[in-house]
Amino acid sequence: MAATPDPATPEPAPDDALLRRFTALPGNGGPAGARLGRELLARWAEPHRRYHTTAHLAAVLGHLDELAGHPAEPVAVELAAWFHDAVYDPYSPDNEEMSARLAEELLGGGPRATEVARLVRLTAGHDPDPDDRNGAALCDADLAVLAGTPERYAVYAAEVRQEYAYVDDDAFREGRADVLRRLLALPALFHTPYAAEHWERAARFNLRAELELLTV
Repeated sequence: MAATPDPATPEPAPDDALLRRFTALPGNGGPAGARLGRELLARWAEPHRRYHTTAHLAAVLGHLDELAGHPAEPVAVELAAWFHDAVYDPYSPDNEEMSARLAEELLGGGPRATEVARLVRLTAGHDPDPDDRNGAALCDADLAVLAGTPERYAVYAAEVRQEYAYVDDDAFREGRADVLRRLLALPALFHTPYAAEHWERAARFNLRAELELLTV
């Protein structure tokens, strides 16, 4: 017989699990690591966000787990996931640059901070060099949402629309359709062997379906 959950011992909140994951990274232990993790989680939980939330952060980290073994520097890649949308303003064209600068500031310099900032900047275009194993892993994990079930993809598309609620419908449809066409024109959406095998086909199906809905 299954044990009855103790109501006095609630399940850990998702943010608690994320914070434990952050402080488990080499160099992030102790009070300073916990403070930095909480600061980043507060940024991801800003009220204006609809898609770029802690749920997206958790999803990217989960996809990095699926790509384990591909990055050359897995700790730097995971830190870059934490920072890649740490600054997010839907009105701004330079969120990735500002997030990279935040990483440089808060990580205190050094080779790892430099690599984290480079990777964050790479998410502006998701176009890593062929031999960039770190960049391929981060970019693929960030774009894995495109390969979700049609139902999950529809939620993602709706959340993106909510973040751009200030844009009128006609302008949004035109801009979003342009983004989708550019993605579909790429020879490959994903760069790691695992993602190419498991995510590419579903992502293209979802992108074509959304484009059709926007242009009927």
